[in-house]
Amino acid sequence: MAVEPAVIDEGTGMGTLRMGTLTRRRGGVRAADLEYAVLDTETTGLDPRSGARIVEIAVVRLRGDGTLLEEFTTLVDPRTDVAGREFHGIGDGDVIGAPTAEEVVPELARLLSGAVVVGHNLDFEQRFLASELIPVGLPGGAPGLCTLRALRAQVGLDRYSLPKASYALSGTWPTGQHTALGDARACARLLVELIANAPGELRYQGAEPEPAAAPVRGRVPVPSGAPARGVRWKPRTSTPSDLFAPRPWPDVRWRPLELDPLLCGGAFGPTDRAIAEMAAHRDDRTRRRIATAAAVAGGLAAGGLLADLGRRLRR
Repeated sequence: MAVEPAVIDEGTGMGTLRMGTLTRRRGGVRAADLEYAVLDTETTGLDPRSGARIVEIAVVRLRGDGTLLEEFTTLVDPRTDVAGREFHGIGDGDVIGAPTAEEVVPELARLLSGAVVVGHNLDFEQRFLASELIPVGLPGGAPGLCTLRALRAQVGLDRYSLPKASYALSGTWPTGQHTALGDARACARLLVELIANAPGELRYQGAEPEPAAAPVRGRVPVPSGAPARGVRWKPRTSTPSDLFAPRPWPDVRWRPLELDPLLCGGAFGPTDRAIAEMAAHRDDRTRRRIATAAAVAGGLAAGGLLADLGRRLRR
């Protein structure tokens, strides 16, 4: 649901995905080599604990180099009144004949399998995965990546919402805002361009993608792929996707020191940013001291070996 980011750090859903991050440091896997399943939902509200439900879901499956593999979207029958129409434009009549969340699970499990699950403010999506989809069979524990946190950690911007960040970085507003597929496409493009434009090679640090187990409904494995007999997808967006070839970011302030993504949640106002930047400087000083100590120890060890060799030669 495309709203101004307000990352939720408490409540249902945390731990549904094993969250990773993008970094210019060593370690991990080249981000361009992985496959990603970019997920977006439109919902009847902001918090499932207050009764909010999914009314639309979309997945864009692509490689880190921008190669589009597959797209999927459908409206979802929430089995309750559809609120939030002023944001997503979906009404009660639109979801008539749409599949339920349970009926979407097999296809969703197939699309997420073997990929890093991505979202802009992915913490929001996690809450709905945990409240609606995992209880009806969606396998949990997939690797995850939040582009909101990753962008805040790598780039200095005034605002980080999906449309405003997209415009600030590439000069183009995303299309299809407030539709699940439109926002998933915008997030996918942002991810690909982040990887392509980084001043150093970005690497994904976190759990590596693995094939997911078959979704289980009532302890009976459910085959993925086409919807079950009598179930029809009900897409709201039918326009073909544009290509995800990365565009250049001409005037981007890349952070000289990466911020800790764990500190890049919340409203991320001036105080939050200052805390994250101070932590980055502190961590950098610690790494420098460790590197210096290692170099000195290595030098002393080498010196000791040379001295011992000299004594042996003089015998």
